[in-house]
Amino acid sequence: MNVERFVEIIGAEFYTGVPDSQLKALCNYLMHTYGIDKKHHIIAANEGNCAALAAGYHLATGKTPVVYMQNSGEGNIINPVASLLNDKVYAIPALFIVGWRGEPGVHDEPQHIYQGEVTVKLLEDMDIRTFVVSKTTAESELNAVMAEYTKLFAQGKQAALVIRKGALSYDTPVEYKNDNAMIREEIIQHIAKFTGEDPIVSTTGKPSRELFETRTANGQSHKYDFLTVGSMGHASSIALGIALNKPNQRIWCVDGDGAVLMHMGSMAVLGANKPENLIHIVINNGAHETVGGMPTVAAQIDLPAIAKACGYPYAVRCTDFASLDAELEQAKNRKALSFIEVTCAIGARDDLGRPTTTALENKQNFMAYLSTLQ
Repeated sequence: MNVERFVEIIGAEFYTGVPDSQLKALCNYLMHTYGIDKKHHIIAANEGNCAALAAGYHLATGKTPVVYMQNSGEGNIINPVASLLNDKVYAIPALFIVGWRGEPGVHDEPQHIYQGEVTVKLLEDMDIRTFVVSKTTAESELNAVMAEYTKLFAQGKQAALVIRKGALSYDTPVEYKNDNAMIREEIIQHIAKFTGEDPIVSTTGKPSRELFETRTANGQSHKYDFLTVGSMGHASSIALGIALNKPNQRIWCVDGDGAVLMHMGSMAVLGANKPENLIHIVINNGAHETVGGMPTVAAQIDLPAIAKACGYPYAVRCTDFASLDAELEQAKNRKALSFIEVTCAIGARDDLGRPTTTALENKQNFMAYLSTLQ
């Protein structure tokens, strides 16, 4: 279905969400039509944030908002749906548009498999009426569904449209770019050079894929790296858990701007604990690049200042390889919790591969290596 007809049938005036590659047609339409517009479209930090923002929109306007997300975001909306939106509480209507990654029978990445299996069940358990949109869904069928949903919204209930792969299309190209010079894969190559045999925890998406390929190109073992293939926003907390229990071993975390924003409270916990052996690197391109390139707000904020306010003893921003290499070298010898933001361009190789080991194999190899360290 063409996304313009899809949006017309839905009839909403306000969208908020976290981008998803399965919803790329919708995301590109919203960016092309509205950009980031306070009245019509806001990309939020996480899906629970979106649900609360949608609630505020309804309270102010009386209208029904739309929240879009990948199905991995369902976990983030459980609390605001159950304790804020639900008709037994404030009865705030909302339409959720959910990209169905890991749909049973459709090949996908390991972090999406179980989430895909429980996608519809989780929505139904939250008392959210659900309809699955596929390539064969007719406009008349969607019109009928939205007529029923409108009745539910009038009762203060929520509903969802679960979008199968390829169900929506949009022909207008949208380009996402910035003015930063450094390329993320080259940044990761520099990091790998300085970390040596130190353990690295890398965030979900392309950074982990690029780290895996960097190790392969260097002829290095993959045992040094924990590739966080899911759980967006939690890599730094995983790294903290390791650092606190391996106090004599330097631990590196390679993070992304979208991930940091999603669960920024983890920075406060890191700052409060101040592990001297942890180096937190955030590669910031101001974009949700792994799922298409839509912008984050990270390009507009001062991440090192936030880190310092959270209690990191040292925090800095690097905009070129000379300063990055200098900071990586100093971080190795500092013995203090360190934060390094690295600005980079949007983009990756078209032939970028994926890890050839399973998530379980990655965990087992990484744990075996950690067991050899003090």
